[in-house]
Amino acid sequence: MASARSDNRNRSRGTRRVPQKKQAAGLRDLPYTKKNAIVFGAGMLVILLGYLCLAQPPVDGFLSLSLAPVLLVIGYCVLIPLALLMGGSDSNVAHADGAAEDTGD
Repeated sequence: MASARSDNRNRSRGTRRVPQKKQAAGLRDLPYTKKNAIVFGAGMLVILLGYLCLAQPPVDGFLSLSLAPVLLVIGYCVLIPLALLMGGSDSNVAHADGAAEDTGD
């Protein structure tokens, strides 16, 4: 009777494994496109310009007091989130879905 239990345990242990292909199928590519990278790069450039304007000598001048904060807010609060949240075009998504399906033609 004890040997029958151990045989059942060994059999059930072998069926619990998850195949490697199933685990890898859960991974997806990132949905970012070239357009996202361009907007992200523009945001980084605007932030860099904002810090360069902030470092200009007259502390109470136009560049340090007015232009730099505006550039930093546009970079951090508009362009970077826009680059991260901007979706791909619908034609790319439809093309990828159509390529995955087999139409049988």
